[in-house]
Amino acid sequence: MENLLSLLLLLLLLPLLASSTQVYIVYLGEHSGVRTFQEIEENHHSYLLSVKETEEDARTSLVYSYKNSINGFAARLTPHEANRLSEMEEVVSVIRSNPRKYSMHTTRSWEFAGLQETATWKNLEKKEDLLIKSRYGEDVIVGILDNGVWPESRSFNDEGMGPIPQSWKGVCQSGDAFNSSHCNKKIIGARYYIKGYEAYYGPLNRTLDSLSPRDMDGHGTHTSSTVGGRKVKSVSAVGGFASGTASGGAPLARLAIYKVCWAIPGQGKEGGNTCFEEDMLAAIDDAIADGVDVLSISIGTKVPVSYDEDGIAIGALHAIKKNIVVACSAGNSGPAPSTLSNPAPWIITIGASSVDRIFSAPVVLGNGKKIMGQTVTPYKLEKKLYPLVYAAQVTNPDVPNNISGQCLSGTLSKELVQGKIVLCLSGYSINVEKGLEVRRAGGLGFILQNPVDGISISVDAHVLPGTAVLSNDSATILNYIKSSKNPTARIVSARTVLGSKPSPFMAGFSSTGPNALEPNILKPDITAPGLNILAAWSEATSPTKLFDDNRVVKYNILSGTSMSCPHVAAAAVLIKARHPNWSSAAIRSALMTTATQTNNLGLPITDGTGNTAATPFHYGSGHFRPEKAVHPGLIYDANYTDYLLYLCNYNSSVRSIDPSFTCPDDFPSPSDLNYPSIAVSNISSSGISIRRTVTNVGAGASVYEVRVEAPVGYTVEISPETMNFSSVGQRESFNIFIRPESGLTNGYAFGSYTWSDGIHTVRSPIVVSSH
Repeated sequence: MENLLSLLLLLLLLPLLASSTQVYIVYLGEHSGVRTFQEIEENHHSYLLSVKETEEDARTSLVYSYKNSINGFAARLTPHEANRLSEMEEVVSVIRSNPRKYSMHTTRSWEFAGLQETATWKNLEKKEDLLIKSRYGEDVIVGILDNGVWPESRSFNDEGMGPIPQSWKGVCQSGDAFNSSHCNKKIIGARYYIKGYEAYYGPLNRTLDSLSPRDMDGHGTHTSSTVGGRKVKSVSAVGGFASGTASGGAPLARLAIYKVCWAIPGQGKEGGNTCFEEDMLAAIDDAIADGVDVLSISIGTKVPVSYDEDGIAIGALHAIKKNIVVACSAGNSGPAPSTLSNPAPWIITIGASSVDRIFSAPVVLGNGKKIMGQTVTPYKLEKKLYPLVYAAQVTNPDVPNNISGQCLSGTLSKELVQGKIVLCLSGYSINVEKGLEVRRAGGLGFILQNPVDGISISVDAHVLPGTAVLSNDSATILNYIKSSKNPTARIVSARTVLGSKPSPFMAGFSSTGPNALEPNILKPDITAPGLNILAAWSEATSPTKLFDDNRVVKYNILSGTSMSCPHVAAAAVLIKARHPNWSSAAIRSALMTTATQTNNLGLPITDGTGNTAATPFHYGSGHFRPEKAVHPGLIYDANYTDYLLYLCNYNSSVRSIDPSFTCPDDFPSPSDLNYPSIAVSNISSSGISIRRTVTNVGAGASVYEVRVEAPVGYTVEISPETMNFSSVGQRESFNIFIRPESGLTNGYAFGSYTWSDGIHTVRSPIVVSSH
């Protein structure tokens, strides 16, 4: 009977589902010929008119008409109408918008990277060389897709900056609490894109967000200032943590703001924002026409998306054709394998790692045992022991056992919590909400179990005294509570500690490979600081983003690959300033082949556990070194056609991205894309031969010799073993032959090969598997 009722209900709903509209992107490839914007919009309107009943329906259904580099439009369509359009010969693809598809990937870092005066890691020489010779990124334009900017921040002052570059064609769009006066010689442009969001959610709730480029959340201000914020002395997070000089990696770069992410109705700001791909595609289309040189996009999907259904990948390929560098975050779904987003080979995909700074706030138990902890809360407890309880012991009677230890909203008993320190387990809510619940129930402080296993702790500015301890240490505290008649503890006041070792290590949350979409392309490409990064903040929100937190800060600490992405974007700015004619692929190559795989102890970079060596699936080529990347010696170059040839391995993807391109009968395998890393899956017992081409960008006359570290269980032969260059710009090719030593081995194996002329070291990772 239940099945029959379900079938009847479905039959009743089918007509409604067929007639309901939602936003689809109708992609037509690239514009050909010279047409006015009006002619383009009329052309797009004609497609809608062919599936809509009236001209009025056709016009009102149009959400965006992409008129610059990208040819296509976004419109409200029924599934039937979308299907009819997809069958038209000129239509490349029709992509259904998904409101949950994309989200944002949420001072010391540049010193740690070797670009500030106090750099200590590896005793770097000529620390200011790159910054000075690249003129601090002056006149390079960075487009930032995020949730806006807080223009009043001192990080965005334009004192002493020269005229806006003549190549800039963008605008400063007015809106709520934002007008043309908020743009200057630093923030040279600002736009916002909300039509896709409002098509799904309805009109924006302007008490949650501003209908303008203004950032009411903090994330966009943080990423923007990390890329190109000016040097600002004497800044710190709330409570005075991480005090010093704040600076973006390219402090004289020009910033162009593209607000594409918005508050989710019914959620607090702490829940994050959502970003619709039709809005992002419109922003990328405008950014290309506006004249940006680099795009920084700290946005991605929670699960891999095929190239032809990924708005960021499609937009980025159009940008690459115009030689714009596109940097994207890998995501925060680690450490589980194959979780990274933005895997397209024309994008620089960035993981997150640590810097050599911690915010130490240990827990001292009543038995004298000291447990390491970290926090940036400004609140302190007196130096004495307080009663200590486990959250599951002090919950209300109606709280289910499976969530009783998590300090979820409304679960704790005021009578049992009053005056105590509470141990809270991770899960089911964000960290700062747990502290809010402890405070509501009258707790004096709390100890938080770190959400991920290992040594990477993302600190928070909690609303009461509190610290986060490693996951395994929380078990020690819990055992003490259960074995003691009167358990007690105290939380030591936090302090900033520099020079921590080992650093860097991979953040436990950083999404990892292997590349689920194409295992023969290694992703991520590189890693950069993304754990506990200090940068500018919106004064329209608190450091925790909680509704009940009324604190206002100008700078805040945040973690995520969202933070590592603008680090690499800034490094790309500095390289582009030194080498304005280099392609986006050349800049990526320079960053990747000069990255390091060792920490400040001279040992291999570890994963988030701190005990196991990380692999290229964690960090790609390694941790970025901008001061080395400006002089890479050799580069692996690639162009738009190379990427289309790569897409020939996926016939539908080629037609869905560039219908004007015809694949040849014989096209290279994915492993043969001229990439700075090598990945080969399903390797046979007879082995595989791969070809690479390098371009000399170092000394005119030089001789490079190769050194190989073969993956365990494989032999790697490179021919020739020596390359002779007589001039800058000279190209040479070589073959890499990889073969299992005896039969096929299980799992993945990692190695590398390195070209060196005695001055430059050009290293490429190798990842192989027999499955």
